[in-house]
Amino acid sequence: MNQYILYCRSGFERDCAAEIQQRAAEAGLYGFCRTKENQAYVEFELTQEVSVCLFNKVKLDDLIFTRQWFKVIAKLDELNEQDRISPIIESLCYQNGEKKNYQFSDIRMEYPDTNQGKEIAGFAKKFTVPLRQALKKRKLLDSESKYQLHLFMFDSCNLIIGSSLVSNSSDLLLGIRRLRFPSEAPSRSTLKLEEGFHHFIPKHEWETRLTSGLRAVDLGAAPGGWTYQLVKKGMMVTAIDNGPMADSLMETGQVKHYMEDGFKYSPKKKNVHWLVCDMVEKPARVASLMAKWIINGWCQEAMFNLKLPMKQRFQNVAEVMSSLETQFYQAGVQYEFKAKHLYHDREEITCLLRAL
Repeated sequence: MNQYILYCRSGFERDCAAEIQQRAAEAGLYGFCRTKENQAYVEFELTQEVSVCLFNKVKLDDLIFTRQWFKVIAKLDELNEQDRISPIIESLCYQNGEKKNYQFSDIRMEYPDTNQGKEIAGFAKKFTVPLRQALKKRKLLDSESKYQLHLFMFDSCNLIIGSSLVSNSSDLLLGIRRLRFPSEAPSRSTLKLEEGFHHFIPKHEWETRLTSGLRAVDLGAAPGGWTYQLVKKGMMVTAIDNGPMADSLMETGQVKHYMEDGFKYSPKKKNVHWLVCDMVEKPARVASLMAKWIINGWCQEAMFNLKLPMKQRFQNVAEVMSSLETQFYQAGVQYEFKAKHLYHDREEITCLLRAL
């Protein structure tokens, strides 16, 4: 069995499946997916022998629609409510009659990110304590291990056991970063940019890439959800939008508002570090605009959202990425592009683009 479970947002199973099959094929691995609509996860099975590991060929950070993943060790159904732990320990110690030497740095009790899945959250949290004690007793936990244990629970008696590579997995529960909405922010869209900063920019680089005094431009800024994040970081912001900005932002003295079309505006000086954009427009058009700013040297980094169609989202994103590659190649500019379907995104993905 060479199977994997990939977590995604409910409703994006087909996109998650299409992406992992393509990324795996690019790495010389081939397999097939099992999906059900709105189940919030995908099963991916490699046709190669068990010794071939997906984690050694594909990086989670390179996957747009996958939040977290693990390799399946065993599937346990209809566990006895009086003793759920023994079958779990047995599955970790023996497989097909052969003794295994699994050891894990930690344990993750998880479940599908659906309404039904969340019903198990309370039980999963309580179950962690006795299971951890049992794992320690059998010496299955070792803080130095490069693997972590996953129990993916559908209910209290049906689950999948798996493992992931610590260095190639999310350190967040379900791969989800939950943020508290700041009451003073003009709109909830502010959480998308905040999560983007956390996801794409290593904490040790915040002092240089997200520091006060930097200049930023927000295209399609009104009422200021994304501008709020820039102001909060101490940046000076040029907000471009025909709509009104929140008075609270204008009163900071850090924001200049120009009532212009974001697709027509261009900066007078090349002193902008950040360009951010959350405009509702076709993905290809927004991505092309971001590339224009980077190639022309109008900004150093751009973070933006691409609003995706209802169908074939991954194919649409792949076309955008191919177009960016062509534009930067023709301009002779090296670049970095990252994208992720973040928790606070909906029918969109958040992207980072910068020149190297």
